[in-house]
Amino acid sequence: MTQVDHTRMANAIRGLAMDAVEKAKSGHPGLPMGAADVATVLFTQFLKFDASAPAWPDRDRFVLSAGHGSMLLYALLYLTGNKDMTLDQIKNFRQLGSLTPGHPENFHTKGIETTTGPLGQGIATAVGMALAEKMLAAEFGKKVVSHHTYVLASDGDLMEGVSQEAIAMAGHWKLNKMIVLYDDNGISIDGPTSIADSVDQVKRFKSAGWAAELIDGQDQKAIAAAITRAQKSSKPSLIACKTTIGYGAPTRAGTAKAHGEALGAEELKGAKEKLGISLEAFSVPDDVLKAWREAGSRGAAARQEWESVFAELGPRKRAEFERRLRHERPAALSKALRAHKKALLETPQNIATRKSSESAIEAIAAAMPMEFLAGSADLTGSNNNKAKSAVAFSAKTPKGRFIHYGIREHGMAAAMNGIFLHGGFAPNGATFLIFTDYARPAMRLAALMGTGVVYVMTHDSIGLGEDGPTHQPVEHLAALRAIPNMRVFRPCDAVEVTECWELALNRIDGPTVLALTRQNLPQLRTSAPNDNPCAHGAYELVAAQGDAKVSLFASGSEVEIAVAAQKQLAERGIASRVVSVPSLELLLAQPADRRKAIIGDAPVKVAIEAAVRWGWDAVIGQDGEFVGMHGFGASAPAKDLFKHFGITAEATVNAALKRLG
Repeated sequence: MTQVDHTRMANAIRGLAMDAVEKAKSGHPGLPMGAADVATVLFTQFLKFDASAPAWPDRDRFVLSAGHGSMLLYALLYLTGNKDMTLDQIKNFRQLGSLTPGHPENFHTKGIETTTGPLGQGIATAVGMALAEKMLAAEFGKKVVSHHTYVLASDGDLMEGVSQEAIAMAGHWKLNKMIVLYDDNGISIDGPTSIADSVDQVKRFKSAGWAAELIDGQDQKAIAAAITRAQKSSKPSLIACKTTIGYGAPTRAGTAKAHGEALGAEELKGAKEKLGISLEAFSVPDDVLKAWREAGSRGAAARQEWESVFAELGPRKRAEFERRLRHERPAALSKALRAHKKALLETPQNIATRKSSESAIEAIAAAMPMEFLAGSADLTGSNNNKAKSAVAFSAKTPKGRFIHYGIREHGMAAAMNGIFLHGGFAPNGATFLIFTDYARPAMRLAALMGTGVVYVMTHDSIGLGEDGPTHQPVEHLAALRAIPNMRVFRPCDAVEVTECWELALNRIDGPTVLALTRQNLPQLRTSAPNDNPCAHGAYELVAAQGDAKVSLFASGSEVEIAVAAQKQLAERGIASRVVSVPSLELLLAQPADRRKAIIGDAPVKVAIEAAVRWGWDAVIGQDGEFVGMHGFGASAPAKDLFKHFGITAEATVNAALKRLG
């Protein structure tokens, strides 16, 4: 190995970060400058990775939770030899089309494990990665799965509430291969963190079941010794690394001025002179770059050894491991769901869609028992997403495939992202639809990253009844539909539930919400064609007798109302058709000719949904009739509420008659 002083290697990170931010006139130089020593020790002495194979399954995961310090990660990718991260990419930091956006994006740049930037998300997502490692190791053996999850977190990450949910879960599950390196620089945008925070993070983490200690984050020997101790711990570990933000900057080091803006020409020059870095922009001494490249290839031997061990597995087990990492579903899944739909058609089920989902889950879990990973935020008995065969996961039962997340909706959603990104599992998590408010930041990131996670969201409308407006979602369907790449399904019966589950599990490029009822619904579907009609977002459930004068569009529990309204209109000699719309946004994403055919050309269009109108105008037009909610709900039995708020067949008929004149 090329012998180069640690300080010079760390300064290569600092120099690239300062230059990139200065050229862009935008960015955060302070964290890369302060945390460069921590990163250098980790990447040169401990991190198991191979820069030539960034997706190697048994690599250590490194998550830069403090995503604003993205130049630290980009510098490391370039220095260690990631072939996509060229010096030109560093020079184009934060520019359109570069691989170096303002915050790290895993879907955009190879070698980045997860998208970070919204503080707290990285550390919470990493919990899911560490959890997946523990589970997969218990199943396939530690010779095949044995790696650490490292996180570099900031003061801001630990102030965000989701961090508490994350560390509580990791401590409870004894995820001892999770190591958090906390860049404890005491500075945030507004100034010293002491103006807003006085938490002792070491004590906080210890109280959550972690090993935790405070070290000098600029002392390479102290850093190495702490990581060595953490690797041997039976608990997850926090290493609070006391650093100086903007380390080396003559006047800005240790101040908020170093956090989120370019240093400026004079400060940059002074910092380079003080640190002994060449004044030439983007220059890295040849011997330093060579030493970094050797660090990047150091893991090649470990990767090759792993490949040899993996090759010794039986062909069936090897194929299963590879299939699951690809998120490819087993052939048994579609067969099981076809059989389940056939049984439903033979024996219709008039039950709540949350119960229909429970029934579908039994078929799914039998077809993919080890990869189907369900969980609930303390509402298991209400969400109905635990298969009868499922064993609860715990530190002592790592082969368990049901997770009790506790009352931690946000932490659950973030962990699910990490589980999916790690690979090997098809995660779904459940709570009430109203509580997507608590999970939304991680759900948005799931849509941005394209993680194929499933949210089982029950109690989907005023139909939940007596719990009242605090628990009755009215705007949530619209809010979720507004997230790009988020797919929302609101099935009307047991057959649609099965079809929506099939679509959700086979979707691996984005998240899916299943919005399910508490109240019982009749089974309206009497046939199950070979294709999946829910895949188009909507379909004609009941055709008109003659030329349709009215098209009735509805989702979920309101499809029953549409069917009843159609019968009442028929009694008046008015032909109408019923279109079930399990996914409004999927309908709107269809090619124009298909969308037009589904919507039809009836002169009167009525939408029925026990939620706000937002989004429906794209189907019914601005002058279309909407039967639904116009404010918050109330506390009463479900039937009384639907009548009180005018979401009935009679109201639907009256709306149609008004337009027909």
